[in-house]
Amino acid sequence: MKTLRLILGDQLNAAHPWFHKVSDEAVYLMAEMRQETDYAPHHIQKVLAFFAAMRAFAEARRAEGHRVVYLALDDGRNTQGLEANVRMVMAEEGCQRFEYQWPDEYRLDEQLKALAAEFGDRVASVDTHHFLTARGDLAAQFKGKKTYLMESFYRRMRKAHGVLMEGGAGGEEPAGGKWNYDATNRKKLPKGHRPVEPLLFERDLSGLEAMLQECGVETIGSVDAQRFLWPVTREEGLQLLDFFVEECLPRFGDFQDAMHPEYWSLYHARVSFCMNAKLISPLEVIRAVEDKWRADPDHADITQVEGFIRQILGWREYMRGVYWAHMPDYADLNFFEAENALPAWFWTGETKMACLSHAIDQSLQYSYAHHIQRLMVTGNFALLAGIHPDEVDRWYLGIYIDAIEWVEITNTRGMSQFADGGIVGTKPYGASANYMKKMGPYCSGCSYDAADKSGPNSCPLNSLYWHFHVRNRAKLERNPRIGMAYRTWDKMPAEKQQALLDRGDAVLANLENL
Repeated sequence: MKTLRLILGDQLNAAHPWFHKVSDEAVYLMAEMRQETDYAPHHIQKVLAFFAAMRAFAEARRAEGHRVVYLALDDGRNTQGLEANVRMVMAEEGCQRFEYQWPDEYRLDEQLKALAAEFGDRVASVDTHHFLTARGDLAAQFKGKKTYLMESFYRRMRKAHGVLMEGGAGGEEPAGGKWNYDATNRKKLPKGHRPVEPLLFERDLSGLEAMLQECGVETIGSVDAQRFLWPVTREEGLQLLDFFVEECLPRFGDFQDAMHPEYWSLYHARVSFCMNAKLISPLEVIRAVEDKWRADPDHADITQVEGFIRQILGWREYMRGVYWAHMPDYADLNFFEAENALPAWFWTGETKMACLSHAIDQSLQYSYAHHIQRLMVTGNFALLAGIHPDEVDRWYLGIYIDAIEWVEITNTRGMSQFADGGIVGTKPYGASANYMKKMGPYCSGCSYDAADKSGPNSCPLNSLYWHFHVRNRAKLERNPRIGMAYRTWDKMPAEKQQALLDRGDAVLANLENL
């Protein structure tokens, strides 16, 4: 029975069992579709990266002898919709059976389930063979609990996969004697320190960019399409991983939270797009780092190594588990009942706030910002300003090259905006200008005064921080991790409190002009 096998744009796993042998009875379908380019305002680099990676993947499978039907965006046969494309190619190729890999977005999962129902017993769905957990593992581990503690999940994963364990696989104690070195991973970049120059690629995608323009695909951000800097093949992804291990890993843990207006990459790996598209697997990323450490402990100490592995083995798998445990309801959560609109300058970077201007400009230029820029700069402002989570989700999903809903929405609506009320995080991550001064040199060149708390030229973050806590006191004051903020507030003179609230009111009334 001839079978059509669907490959989505984030299912580019060459090691999948589907490709272990060539069969005349298997036809693979890949399609660039407007249903995917148009559901959010995507960054031009994100669209180019996915389409270029898909095209390279299709050619590699063809070179192995597999039959691949590829529908480019401008192909006249392309219906631009998933179901219609599947039905069309099934008919053209004479396929009687339909198979697909489980998608990682709830939206596509529901779409494919509905389509599969049309084929009765002539359909099958299979795992993507990428993640280290099944969809329901996290929910099962924390059954009956309101909060999902990432640390306990992470420790279980370390043991289950024998990662950074004394004695290797089967060990019960963590290598180095501690499970988590997060407290050492918060250093500011020293004055005069120059991080390693990032590894960039120079693929010419100008033809692909022209096609997007001709098709009328609306995008955000900028790109030098003649020198596209991101990896889009497995080989390039492995090259970037090797560069990280050799050049960046020794200082990654120290400076993973650092920010600097002159440097956009610092010591970060930037392999998230390759992993999220499944060009490389999380386990091979983890093993590359751990194997280097075990072979040469002097190259990078345990604090650097654990700090990185925690992001992959712990946080990435944990966030996927939260997604499948709580969708589709998760997409509607709004714990603080935030209703404000996202300021237009989030799409341009044209704000006088230096930290936000840099983070947004960098995002528009590279389709990239590291986790602290996302959480504690753009995310922090959106939280304090009471921006509706739907608008924050839409921005993060569109602007970042690695943003796929399963990982974006849990980090944004959960960790960043605390819109889930504490499923992901134990407290909202709000900060005043003090945090920005601590982690980067933005405040010294800013139009606003970071030291001023409530004056007309005070940093908006200072008054917004207190305004946020006061207006949400009923929901937060019993949180043991926030009690200090309310005790500090209650000790303030009434006139100081009122000045902060008045300045906060003025900032909230003028979000578009900050």
